Amino acid sequence: MTESYDKNSSVVVLPAAGHGRLRDRALASWLAQSDLVRTATPVDALASVLAEIGRPAPTSGQAALRMWGQTGDRPATWIAAADPVYLEPQLDRLCLHALDGGQVPVAELGPLIDHLQRTLGSRSGYGFACIGTAAYLTCQHGIATAGVPAGVVDQRAPDEFLPRGDNVASHRRLLSEIEMALHEHEVNLARIAAGRQPVNSLWIWGGGVAPEQQTEPQPPLFSDDPLLAGYWRSRTGLVEPWPGSIAGCLDVAVAGFVATLPDSAGVDELEACLHELRIALRSHRLSKLVLLFRDGLRAEVHRAHALRVWRRNSDLLAPQDKA
Repeated sequence: MTESYDKNSSVVVLPAAGHGRLRDRALASWLAQSDLVRTATPVDALASVLAEIGRPAPTSGQAALRMWGQTGDRPATWIAAADPVYLEPQLDRLCLHALDGGQVPVAELGPLIDHLQRTLGSRSGYGFACIGTAAYLTCQHGIATAGVPAGVVDQRAPDEFLPRGDNVASHRRLLSEIEMALHEHEVNLARIAAGRQPVNSLWIWGGGVAPEQQTEPQPPLFSDDPLLAGYWRSRTGLVEPWPGSIAGCLDVAVAGFVATLPDSAGVDELEACLHELRIALRSHRLSKLVLLFRDGLRAEVHRAHALRVWRRNSDLLAPQDKA
């Protein structure tokens, strides 16, 4: 039986805070007093959150969970995520740029995916489809896929994140066909003419089938992230949209919770959230905080850390030196 989670702690995924982004010096000092580190290996939000609450991360089927979170229904077939990316040729490598969020609106992604369905899907046994700004690949027998979303690979060489093992040849062949089909598509020509990065490939990841739904103790989740929402639904956990504030989470949660701020949240929203979390900790509403920042910083904060009066600054939060 799965052990229960710590009901007096909260895990919150937040925008980047390093390199001098925080303007409020009191908040920067508060974080400097915590156990603040930079993670060495990039991981996605789902894997990071599950590690904090003592749950194993799924090794396959993440795309099906994401669709589950989007639609509210469990997908019944094998499915993989097909995220739009720009592969930039550099002197000695390729660099992947994740084109997520509003970078590829539905009006552009839809025609690209429809074109792939017409040119590849009709003759290859693959299926391409969009739900909003999320694209998916279906395949009767499945293929090897990457294990992490494109955002984890952003600004990196993709080679080390590509799948290994069985069916790798099918993955490589499909990517080659996708890239040829996308080359010189009118959407990409318009993007290039406007000075924007073209969608010259797709990042195929998280392939598999959705798990059967089961009941497992989970902290309440407050998030607009469909992958997290899908995982929580697969465990019959409480899922609510991000309410816009930590106070909104505390109004619903009996004790601890998991929350994610939207990717689009700015510095004002980040600092407002940190202020609320600081107050909740000081007022004994929560006993521990784990803050996961999207630039790789992790802060574990306890009330007793306020006694670390000698810690006022952290190099991890300081502005970068200009060359």
